[in-house]
Amino acid sequence: MHRIEPHTPEQLFRRLDELTIAHSTIEHPPVFTVDEAKRLRGTIPGAHVKNLFLRDKKGVMWLVVCLEDRQVDLAWLSSQLGCKRLSFGSAERLWRTLGVEPGSVTPFGIINDRGREVGVALDRALLTYDPLNFHPLVNDKTTSISAPGLTAFLEAEGHPPLWVDFDRMQTA
Repeated sequence: MHRIEPHTPEQLFRRLDELTIAHSTIEHPPVFTVDEAKRLRGTIPGAHVKNLFLRDKKGVMWLVVCLEDRQVDLAWLSSQLGCKRLSFGSAERLWRTLGVEPGSVTPFGIINDRGREVGVALDRALLTYDPLNFHPLVNDKTTSISAPGLTAFLEAEGHPPLWVDFDRMQTA
């Protein structure tokens, strides 16, 4: 089977433009972790996130996007997603489905999930921030977009998000 090349950031930006979704991007040195991003991002306003590429014991994959400082309880999250025993997906599976490498995980990677194999779960608290900030398929740029813009993008790509109330996890 011939593997289709993943989209580039420029192709992603064209797709956002086609959908008339406002976005802006800045370049910076590559960052691989939330801590590196905090040190290097300067004063980019809005929500900054952590992106988790997960799979359950049956192989069902999830991209979970939450505020960067959340401590995520995978057992609690499993119950919210209606699955059993979540674990982290492999770098190979990440590349095959979302076309990104570890350190570049982003909800924009959904543009590469042509088989619609990955579910998307978003932290409900993201709805209270403007803008939201994500890597545009590579980790040397940050793209800012509104929450309604992100939702419109995900829906247009056939991946309507599941909104999860992570605030309930913090008190559970």
